Amino acid sequence: MTTIIDIPVRPLVEYVYRTGSIESGFRVAQSMQEGTRIHKQIQQGYGEQGEKEVHLKTEIPYHDLLFRIEGRCDGLWIDEDGLLTVDEIKSTSISAEDIGDGREVHWAQAQMYGYMLALDRGLEQVRIQLTYVHKSSGKETRLERIRTRQQLVDFAMDTVARYAPYAEMLAEHRRRRNASIEQLAFPFSGYRSGQRQFAGAVYKTIGEQVNLFAEAPTGTGKTISTLFPVIKSIGNERAERLMYITAKTVTRANAEDALIRMQNNGLHLHGVTITAKDKVCFCTADGIKGRENCAYTEGYYDRINGAILDMLTEETMMTRDIIEQYARKHNVCPFELSLDASYASDAVICDYNYVFDPRVSLKRVTDDQRKSTVLLVDEAHNLVDRGRSMFSAALNKSDFLDLKRDYQQSSESLSKIASAVNAYFIRLRKQMGEKNFIQSREAPEEIFKLLEEFTIRAEVTLLEQGGSGDTDQLLETYFAVQAFLRIGRIYDMESHITYAEMDGSNVLLRMFCIDPSLQLHQTAKGYRSVIHFSATLSPIGYYRDMLGADEEDYNISIPSPFSREQLEVRIVPLSTRYRDREKTRDELARLLAELVNERPGNYLAFFPSYQYMQDVVTVFETLGADTDVLIQQSNMAEEERDRFLNAFQSDNKRTLTGFAVMGGIFSEGVDLAGDRLTGVIIVGVGLPQLGPEREMIREHFSKGGHSGYNYAYVYPGMNKVLQAGGRLIRTEQDRGLLLLVDDRFLQRPYVQLLPPEWRPE
Repeated sequence: MTTIIDIPVRPLVEYVYRTGSIESGFRVAQSMQEGTRIHKQIQQGYGEQGEKEVHLKTEIPYHDLLFRIEGRCDGLWIDEDGLLTVDEIKSTSISAEDIGDGREVHWAQAQMYGYMLALDRGLEQVRIQLTYVHKSSGKETRLERIRTRQQLVDFAMDTVARYAPYAEMLAEHRRRRNASIEQLAFPFSGYRSGQRQFAGAVYKTIGEQVNLFAEAPTGTGKTISTLFPVIKSIGNERAERLMYITAKTVTRANAEDALIRMQNNGLHLHGVTITAKDKVCFCTADGIKGRENCAYTEGYYDRINGAILDMLTEETMMTRDIIEQYARKHNVCPFELSLDASYASDAVICDYNYVFDPRVSLKRVTDDQRKSTVLLVDEAHNLVDRGRSMFSAALNKSDFLDLKRDYQQSSESLSKIASAVNAYFIRLRKQMGEKNFIQSREAPEEIFKLLEEFTIRAEVTLLEQGGSGDTDQLLETYFAVQAFLRIGRIYDMESHITYAEMDGSNVLLRMFCIDPSLQLHQTAKGYRSVIHFSATLSPIGYYRDMLGADEEDYNISIPSPFSREQLEVRIVPLSTRYRDREKTRDELARLLAELVNERPGNYLAFFPSYQYMQDVVTVFETLGADTDVLIQQSNMAEEERDRFLNAFQSDNKRTLTGFAVMGGIFSEGVDLAGDRLTGVIIVGVGLPQLGPEREMIREHFSKGGHSGYNYAYVYPGMNKVLQAGGRLIRTEQDRGLLLLVDDRFLQRPYVQLLPPEWRPE
């Protein structure tokens, strides 16, 4: 039986011909930005007889494989001598002398287009041309080779022959995967209450190629309820792959555990977890600074194909430990290995960033791959503010003033452009007057051209210095500028606002995304289906608005699987408003002390801020409560977090009271089942702090006909409350006390946002 391999030209030739080391991050980023402009610049010179952006496709049989290859040629024309010329355009930061004879992978891409044209048009010879354009100077370097049809045929056959072992491995894996999915049973003895309904809704959503917004309370088993029907859809060829994205490390671990459980039940599937670079980098762990000194990126492309083939042949679930094991075995960067493995895997577990953030999203995922991919968005309530962050960007005047001074002697051109950007900030400062603040719905177009020039000059300097000297600030500012320009390209006056504010002598310029729904929708619509799910996705209309739902998208709300008798709820109508905190602080501390004295156990008390928490703790510790105390600190290391949670044990001899912050690391994704947690105290309704950005959000949605105050403050705040309270009842055997401290819990709209089992009778 013939197996069809659909593959674009570029990934095919990159797999076979890419060699050498991973390039510096700034060089790659700039190439992506400059590419479109430089291509148009060269294509304008083709003349009337030239063709540009020519779509090509061909089929090449090889043993039991049929390669269906397609690509887009930058340009072609017939020369005066009657010879067809195929042009491949590449932007570059290196000099013509360093280009030499060109890169083999670039020649391979152009020659594959030449092969396709020679066959399609019956040509005996084709001229292959590489056009390199230097990004800062605009200088063009052209390299030419003439190839006969037979040479091109030999080249194409050799290319697919070298790719074939990898293709055959993937084809065999796909057969085993689909056969295993057909036999796969639900990996538990039965469905929990609401779980079958949830899984069925996911399966139906994928079949209809729409999206789903699902609120499924704690205990529903959200992870397996989404993964199982998606995997069944892959087996039925409704989808080809899935991406499970989340904001928390613990929920990524839950997804890994669910896949491993299904694999133990017979599932054969490639799954990979992408862990943040700073956590897995061997060089950072070994104290090596800079990629130029990294043995794992030096010559990376000479070794990566062997590493990928080895790992995908031997492994199924590629967790962080497995990735690191094969990275050391093949001497390659573990982070880059996980990225490369993700493009070949059936399931990818990663952070939201790798899908939505224009700065770090997986660039080599094709449109066709997205159309066959199901996106699972865990803890989807977090995507609202994460979306705002991903689609916003900021710059500081002080960075450019420092660079202007630092490079006066070593790089006059860089110092000059940094001075020009600094001058722009000075003009902004004058416009502010005494208000020290200015805002506009329009993008700051004037600074974009200056920043584009800055990136070119900065790149030249970084290349020239080659890692020598202290370039940390230049590199950091360079990346900030890149991010600013990226957001500038997607800036929309309906969803963004630009503001500048004074901070001493410094000026901050920020493009702030007020409403992330447009960008989230634009990204999500490329996928077959998107399943947004969370224990707290209420009110559903708000989250549909903020996450970019279409009218035809489905909603589902699963009832809690737990009985009301498992949860004792008390509401204490004590004001925790900012203006009242000092006068109610002592009463709140006494309330907590009395509770832990009369009812021993393990407690978590959640506060709206670190300062408020510390003020109450200070009084609490003077009251002689019979309890040990743990206090969440800001920026806790992973080991410190583990120690905090591990202190909550069912066999503790003394009462333990942990003080934590709502919306922090302990209020989501924490599972303290049984007697590990006796009670949860929630202080306040979690409203975000008043500030310019929150007020911009309020004003924007008020003008749009919504309750601006609810959108900016109430709904985000109450979500933190619901998440914190969800730490208490985790299983059907759990019992516990939920103490809600604030008089607003008895008022609208707050009481309406409480789950039915939390509301007062």
